Amino acid sequence: MLILPTARTPDPRTAPSLRWGILGTGWIAEKFTTALRRNTTQRVYAVGSRSQESAERFGRTVAAERAYGSYEALVADPDVDIIYVATPHNYHHEHALLAIAAGKHVLVEKPIAVSEAEAQDIANHAAAAGVFCMEAFWTLFLPKYDVLAQLVPDIEVDAVLADMGEHFTPDHRIFDPALAGGPLFDMGTYPLSIAMWALGDPISVTAYGAPAPNGVNGQLAIAMQGERGGVGALHTSIVGETPTTATFAGLNHTVVVDGPFYQPGGFTLTTRSGERLRYDEPKAAHEGGLHFQAAAVARHLAVGETASPIRPLADSIRLLRVMDTIRAQVGIPD
Repeated sequence: MLILPTARTPDPRTAPSLRWGILGTGWIAEKFTTALRRNTTQRVYAVGSRSQESAERFGRTVAAERAYGSYEALVADPDVDIIYVATPHNYHHEHALLAIAAGKHVLVEKPIAVSEAEAQDIANHAAAAGVFCMEAFWTLFLPKYDVLAQLVPDIEVDAVLADMGEHFTPDHRIFDPALAGGPLFDMGTYPLSIAMWALGDPISVTAYGAPAPNGVNGQLAIAMQGERGGVGALHTSIVGETPTTATFAGLNHTVVVDGPFYQPGGFTLTTRSGERLRYDEPKAAHEGGLHFQAAAVARHLAVGETASPIRPLADSIRLLRVMDTIRAQVGIPD
């Protein structure tokens, strides 16, 4: 009889406290700092923006102790333990290298870069500097994904179905090609990452795209075959709402993860014989989940580790390799 395992995720409030420097003051930076303040003992110590006015305004919002009007000043602060890079995707490489060059540990918002070459370059610089570096793919750090990680080997997953679609207003930065607009980097990261997590590296990928009204890529349908023989059917869109669920299926077990599958919430495991097992955790959006990855980072730094086994840089690099293939197939510009 199959029994659901227990999540092994430690209480985030027991993680050693780090002094975080927040590089960038946009939406995700606000969500990340809110999650830290509500759910951990981590310190939102300093913020950096492109102007002093913007830094001070954001600093007041998140109760930061220091505010810097340039990213260079932020990373130069000797009291900052780690930098969280929260700028748009196509600036992640530049700003990660800026932090690493200053000798700072770094957590880079997902995806870690916009190409395999950029991701590898970040990894190379981090290794040379001997600093911790990780992509902030927060989903895999949630308690429910620790439970799933324990189940996946028993399920012997041979199919992953996942989608993530949302509607955005035309003035949203996700439609701006100058900011790596489109669904691939913002949203496609999630279904692609969990499919690769369950099925292994793709040995083949085929993608189809359709434009948004302004011409930027608006949605993607992706078919992949994993190295262990399973297949994935994935979808992502910025032009319409979709269920945003995920399914992991094997010969004798099927797991359906409630939408939004990438956030805290529940899932149902059904056996071939009809037995149903239910896992639940409080549903929450970013403010209720981003802190798990931060607590994990703090624990790694406390023992001198420079990488995470849950999201190693090699996985982030492979993700960007697949994204490079998708962009080439669909015609999404560099």
